[in-house]
Amino acid sequence: MLLLFLTAAAVLLALCITTGGTADRSNVTITRTDGGTHEGYVDVTAGRVWFRIVGADSAGTPLLVLHGGPGATHDYLEPLAALADERPVVFYDQLGCGNSDRPDDPALWTVERYVGEVGEVRQALGLDRVHLLGQSWGGALAVEYVLSRNPEGVESLILSAPLLDADRWVADQRANLAAFPDEMQKVVREAESTGDFDSPEYQDAMAAYYARHVCRTDPWPECLNRTFEKISLPVYLGMWGPSEFTCTGTLRTFSVTGRLDEVPVPVLFTCGEHDEAPPATMMYFQGLVPGSELKVFEGASHEHHLEETDAYLAAVREFMRQIDAAP
Repeated sequence: MLLLFLTAAAVLLALCITTGGTADRSNVTITRTDGGTHEGYVDVTAGRVWFRIVGADSAGTPLLVLHGGPGATHDYLEPLAALADERPVVFYDQLGCGNSDRPDDPALWTVERYVGEVGEVRQALGLDRVHLLGQSWGGALAVEYVLSRNPEGVESLILSAPLLDADRWVADQRANLAAFPDEMQKVVREAESTGDFDSPEYQDAMAAYYARHVCRTDPWPECLNRTFEKISLPVYLGMWGPSEFTCTGTLRTFSVTGRLDEVPVPVLFTCGEHDEAPPATMMYFQGLVPGSELKVFEGASHEHHLEETDAYLAAVREFMRQIDAAP
């Protein structure tokens, strides 16, 4: 297909029209446009973040997608682009990740800076009204954004297997690990005590853990493999820690549990039956958010949007339709 390279001003005008907002053109660079898909960079604090808008000419309220990790990329969430038949779907790689700038400054890897980044991306792309979808760490980011910034124009939150309390996340992973053979548990304990996470035994243990609780498809979808190939270890280590079972980074005291009743917009929680964020934990969080909904996908795990894609997209689509139709 022929790629049309337009001037930045022309594309930004299109963005303003299709997303229904007023973009800050000085902060956006367009590098590629192909029909209703636009790609480029947004200037944010300490660097540039890469973005892609799919379905820019769709009429519905845009969906802004926040990826997990910390340190992952947008790639594994690409199936959400199927929702662009009704609304623009906006992906971006957080600073330090994927196609975005990767500054060598550990002081940048904080919740507060990433929360500010969400607002900077919204302003630059003219996303005055928006649904926010956060997966895993992206769910933490979405909730902290609406609680700490009280932003206007956020219509709803879709929280897919969100990290909402670091201590509870670690406890859930420890409980999952306890169901594996003793030898595998011993390998994990030894790696954490020695700091040697490169041994074949530890890599095998992690592969077994991920196959049960992260993504149960075999082989893994190509988009998920791309994310793991691009993972930013400095961001993951700086914000989380050496493994899913131990948090030593800037997220170690993170919790929004005591503030969930203050979330001011409709919320849909999703998780898989075998998720790292298990159904019992999601039910607990749902009970703290008045009027929220929960969808559990049987047989699936943390990447339930990849394992049960059609059912997941249908649930998210219907939730946003209901919000859009509300008076």
